[in-house]
Amino acid sequence: MEKFRTEITVEPFQHKIEPHTKIMFMGSCFANNIGDKFNNCKLEASVNPVGVIFNPASVASTLTSIISNKKYANSDLRFYNDVWLSFEHHSTFSNPDKNKCLQNINNNCHQAFNYLSQCEYIFITFGSAWVYQSKETNQIVSNCHKYPADCFNRYMLSIDEIVNTYETLLTQLLEFNPNLKIVFTVSPVRHWKDGAHGNQISKSILLLAIDTLCRSFDNCNYFSAYELLMDDLRDYRFYADDMLHPSSLAIEYIWQKFEQCFFSDNTLQYKKEMLNLTKALNHRAVNVNSESHQLFLKNQLKKIEGYILKYPHANFTNDLIFVKNKIVKFK
Repeated sequence: MEKFRTEITVEPFQHKIEPHTKIMFMGSCFANNIGDKFNNCKLEASVNPVGVIFNPASVASTLTSIISNKKYANSDLRFYNDVWLSFEHHSTFSNPDKNKCLQNINNNCHQAFNYLSQCEYIFITFGSAWVYQSKETNQIVSNCHKYPADCFNRYMLSIDEIVNTYETLLTQLLEFNPNLKIVFTVSPVRHWKDGAHGNQISKSILLLAIDTLCRSFDNCNYFSAYELLMDDLRDYRFYADDMLHPSSLAIEYIWQKFEQCFFSDNTLQYKKEMLNLTKALNHRAVNVNSESHQLFLKNQLKKIEGYILKYPHANFTNDLIFVKNKIVKFK
């Protein structure tokens, strides 16, 4: 039978992700989609520690701050709409209390510094080459925080600007953590307000810049998330209702390709066991005190105790507490 689509074959990555491997995801909301998959199956991942970032310049600025363990000061904050905020951070860091805002930002940066120093992988997802530059400070911002549009200059980064920034950054990253493997992706989410042509120009700049970097650095690779949606699936059935974001089915397809590329056999088995455990613990019984359900809970407790021995890197504390609180003899 004829093939009716062009399926992309993803080549297995040489260095596999194991159940204990520490990963950081940084960039656009697509990084959140894949990073959340990691967290759902208890794989170690730090996902966008300062919030979603769309443009390469802001990702680079954030990583520079993390590896330098930057200590943010009052001068890094702005007061707007009754809260203190940072142009480098998501609105979840904003706070009416200046000290709490600053403390949260600095604690988070220090945690990210410690985590990245132990990471084996960082996945960097570029969403758009368009940036917003504050007219007041000339800073390219990660988040506009609903400031009026006339507070910013909006322009598109060039290939050379991205490459030059990342040649410096990647050198610093590999000095900071020589074991780090860097994987770039481009978000398949289309930025439609730029128009079809403007979106394609933006994505093309990102792809060409990444290609240049991957040819220059041995530790850099590219994962074809963008092509998997745009060329492999290539159908509006695989988009959300806005026709711009990938649907849950498309994300699951790309996730499966990701697994094929990066996961070891041990990790695939671990993922299966953790998803089964989560499903079991989410089960809602009609009668929690029934003999059958109590036996079910005791079996889950034995499984968790086995996983603790089998996977000493993983944290099952909350699972243990949850199950023990449901078993009658522990009450």
